[in-house]
This record gives sequence, structure tokens and C-alpha cells, in this order.
Amino acid sequence: MSEAPAPAPRPQPRNPLHGVTLEAIVTALAGHYGWERLSELVPIRCFTLDPSVGSSLKFLRKTPWAREKVESLYLFMLREQRREQHQQQQQQP
Repeated sequence: MSEAPAPAPRPQPRNPLHGVTLEAIVTALAGHYGWERLSELVPIRCFTLDPSVGSSLKFLRKTPWAREKVESLYLFMLREQRREQHQQQQQQP
């Protein structure tokens, strides 16, 4: 008896996190804020003590509440970047 194929994932056009890996999120946040500021915004040990993308991924994959905070900060960063971009476009003649 063969198993039915898994249903194809539904497209999520309104989900800004769809298709974005946790590694990409952590890398973008660390690049934008730096580890020191990131540890102030999300005070978890993997950002404060010898921070690295690898150690952060290991912790965040096991800790749903911390992952939610990091994902929320990522969405906030995206909104801020879009807002800044929009303002710059408004100022150009």
C-alpha cells in the first residue's frame, strides 16, 4: 500500500517570513544592528556571550519564545527599512 503524496504547501503571499530561513533572519539582524545592540533588543545569552550565527540558530530552534521575539524584531526592521526608503523617495525631486 503506497502513501498518498503530501499536499503541496499553500502559497503565503501575505506572510513576510515565508521562505526566509532563520539563518537569514539572524544574519540580517546582526548585520543591521550589530551583536551588542541585538543583545539589548532581545536579551538572550546567545546574543550576549560570544555571539555567533551558529550558536544563535541552535538556541532559537529549541526555544519558541525567543524565536518569536527575533522574528518580531526582524519584521520591525523590515518595516523601518521600508519607511526610510519611502521617506528618501519622497525627498527626491
